[in-house]
Amino acid sequence: MTESVYKIIEVVGTSKESWEKAAAIAIETASKSLKDLRVAEVTKLDMKIEDGKVIAYRARVSLSFKYHN
Repeated sequence: MTESVYKIIEVVGTSKESWEKAAAIAIETASKSLKDLRVAEVTKLDMKIEDGKVIAYRARVSLSFKYHN
């Protein structure tokens, strides 16, 4: 196995439907500008509330991608 270096960043996705959709949106959006994404880890889930009702689901996702020479 070759030695490698990875960078980890955090992104937050939002959805009116679900946490799963929020996480998927975060990954899909990040993959447009980051190359060679390797691992996604959902680190936090929360909801936005207005007038006692959930109006959005939010997923905080740690993403790792490989540095290339």
